[in-house]
Amino acid sequence: MNDSILGKKLNERLAFVYAYLMKMGASKEDAEDVIQETAYKFLRYMDSIKTTNIQSWLFKVAINQYYDMTRKQTRRKNVWLTFNLEELLEENTPEKQLLQSELGKSIQVVLQKLTPKSRELLLLKYSTGLKITEIAQLYDMKEASIKTSLYRARQQFIEEYGRNEYEQRP
Repeated sequence: MNDSILGKKLNERLAFVYAYLMKMGASKEDAEDVIQETAYKFLRYMDSIKTTNIQSWLFKVAINQYYDMTRKQTRRKNVWLTFNLEELLEENTPEKQLLQSELGKSIQVVLQKLTPKSRELLLLKYSTGLKITEIAQLYDMKEASIKTSLYRARQQFIEEYGRNEYEQRP
């Protein structure tokens, strides 16, 4: 394969991983460092990676690298995930911005109450738009298991969201 074509395809896939790291709460600099390290590892081990699993391999390496970096920096095991709804706004009127901000805060509060795996699954599915098959490859699990886990995560989210709304009412 031509080096420029390989570089272009690798950059496309790494851009997707970069966006996911940013949604996980990585700073721009940390995400860039992780992506650079992931690209280096890919180029180093690309002969042993199956061509059907490149995207999931890049995700795994980047996420593990980010977790390692976070653990080293904060000495905590819990990684705070962020959910940025501001990107979804097409028209930024003050009213819409305020409503979206409040909704984003409420969703963030609920997401923090979920287990880390549930948060990750929901973000992978609904924030980054990964397909069930891609998530299954990422976690080395069967698609049926991912569907079940996603169902449980959604139910947990709905329950926590309802509880959170009930607690905030006067």
